[in-house]
Amino acid sequence: MRTQAERARMFRALHERPGIFVMPNPWDAGTAKLFASLGFEALATTSLGLANALGRVDGALAISREELIANCRAIAAATELPVNADLENGYADDPGEAAVIIRLAADAGIVGGSIEDASGDPARPIYDFNLAVERVAAAAEVARALPFPFTFTARAENFLHGRRDLDDTVRRLQAFAAAGADVLYAPGLRDLETIRQVVAAVGKPLNVVMSAADPELTAQQLAGAGVKRISVGGALSRLAFAAVREAAVAMREGGRFQWVRDTMPTQELKAIFSQ
Repeated sequence: MRTQAERARMFRALHERPGIFVMPNPWDAGTAKLFASLGFEALATTSLGLANALGRVDGALAISREELIANCRAIAAATELPVNADLENGYADDPGEAAVIIRLAADAGIVGGSIEDASGDPARPIYDFNLAVERVAAAAEVARALPFPFTFTARAENFLHGRRDLDDTVRRLQAFAAAGADVLYAPGLRDLETIRQVVAAVGKPLNVVMSAADPELTAQQLAGAGVKRISVGGALSRLAFAAVREAAVAMREGGRFQWVRDTMPTQELKAIFSQ
C-alpha cells in the first residue's frame, strides 16, 4: 500500500504535469474500489453522494463533520489512489475553526481537499469577501504545516447560490490564489466561453465539475480551454439512484425483471473488492 506522502506527491504531480485529468466521485468504499479498478488516477469525495447514501437532503448541516471525516477515512482506506475531499465550509464561520478540518481530513488519509465560501445561512449564503479570503488563508496555513504536500482547493460558490456574478467570482478566486490555495474551483460554471474566461483570469489550476456544466462538453474541449481537473460531484450517485428507481418501478408496476441482465456479475464485484 502506498504511503500517504506518496499519494500526496502523486496528486500534486497530476496538477503539475501538462494536460487534464478526471476524478470520479465515490460516496463509499465500494464505489471507491470500483472507480479505482477502472484506471482513474485520483478520486474525490462528494458531500451530495454521502447525503444521498444516508437518505438526507443535501445542504447545510445535512451531514455532521464527524460523519464526513468517517466517510473520508473509509474511502481513503479503500484505495491506493490519492483522494481529494469535499470538506464543505469547514463547519465553522471563524477562519481558524474552519481550518481545523484540513488537519482532520489529513488524519483520515486524505491528501487534498476543498473549503467553500458558502456560509449555510440562507439570508447571507456567501461569506463577505474579506472573511472568505481569511478563511482560505487559515486553511492554507494548516495545509502547509502538514508533513506532506496537501493540495488545498478554494471554492467560490456564487453560481450555486443564485449570485451569477462572474466578476465577483473571479475576484474571489484571484484572492484565494493569493491567500495560498493550490487549486481554484467555481462550481456552477456551465459554458465553455465562461470557463475559458475564468481560466485566463486566474493563475492556478482550475477544477470544473460536470454535474453543473454543459454535459455536451468533453474533456478535450475543457483541456483546450485550460482546465486542469474535472470532477462530477454527486452526479454518479444520482445516476445510480435513477437506475435503481427504474428497476424498482419495473418490478412494482409490471412485475418485470429484465434489468437483472444489466447488473454487474457477482464475480466481477468480488474481484474488484478483493484488490
